[in-house]
Amino acid sequence: MSSDTTGFIAAGIACLCFGSNFVPVKKYETGDGIFFQWVLCIAVWVVGCILNIARTVYSDGLISSIEFYPFAMLGGALWCIGNAMAVTIIKCIGLGLGMAIWGCTNLLMGWACGKYGFLGIQSENIAHPWLNYAGVILAVVGVCVFCLIKTESSPEIKTVREDERYLLSDPYRVNETPQKSNESFVEKMPPSLKRIVGILLSAISGAFYGVNFNPPTYIIQKIDGKGLDFVFSHFTGILLMSTLLMAIYCFVKGNKPDVYPNAILPGMLSGFLWAIAQCCYFVANQDLGFVLSFPLISTGPGLIANLWGVLVFREIRGTQNFIFLGSGFAIIITAVTMIALSNKQDL
Repeated sequence: MSSDTTGFIAAGIACLCFGSNFVPVKKYETGDGIFFQWVLCIAVWVVGCILNIARTVYSDGLISSIEFYPFAMLGGALWCIGNAMAVTIIKCIGLGLGMAIWGCTNLLMGWACGKYGFLGIQSENIAHPWLNYAGVILAVVGVCVFCLIKTESSPEIKTVREDERYLLSDPYRVNETPQKSNESFVEKMPPSLKRIVGILLSAISGAFYGVNFNPPTYIIQKIDGKGLDFVFSHFTGILLMSTLLMAIYCFVKGNKPDVYPNAILPGMLSGFLWAIAQCCYFVANQDLGFVLSFPLISTGPGLIANLWGVLVFREIRGTQNFIFLGSGFAIIITAVTMIALSNKQDL
């Protein structure tokens, strides 16, 4: 297969996994999300280890692993900071809308870095700039249409609360019920404030997502490296930052963090899906460039997430919302098509 074909296939897999990676944990209580993110990031790092082992080099009777790049860890740390807001965003405005907004900010940040060479990235040339510009503008319009959709919690999805206990509580005091509120601070917010907080955090989160590839890409462009060679370094940065956030959280909570055992396995599955998607993102960046990969992979997951919201979680209801949803789908599919064609030489 040509590099473009490989890149588009990788982008498709990334969209599917990114759009689905929060689904396993959707019906489980995750509290403020710090512990959940830690579990997710451990799973991400495990995938990085597996990939690093799989890519070891055997030559002349010697086994050598892929070189470790400390600077690439910065990209993982930036992503982790943005991702720490994800659970709060989903609780505030839902999976589909949250992913649409952070996808828009992510798209613009990553695309601009690739197109204009911001933040240490070399600028990229494409065959038909006007088609790429039009596609990016349409993608942003489509995401804005998604922002008009009002989501609601499904009554059929019941929050799991029987496991709401401190994992670090005294194991000998088995009959003691921890004194803690059944509602997180997000659930206590009025609906209007939740929407404002959710949209604001989504935009900030997307900005961090949009620059998370810059550190490894800077090195790749300097040494003409391969994207997958930097995955383990990137994922190590994710795990270290997540562990730091977890340690700070435990300190602030007086060593009594809110831990939800029922969310551990779903959180690990969520991490595995995300890690697969991120590996494919590295491949797409290498084969397509930021100018193509970011618009494609930033908008595609929103489509997948909204399908989950409609078909499974029933977050989106009402004629008006479905009109917005259908319009957003049509606009973004058109935008993705234009972006994909913008680098074809024979148009």
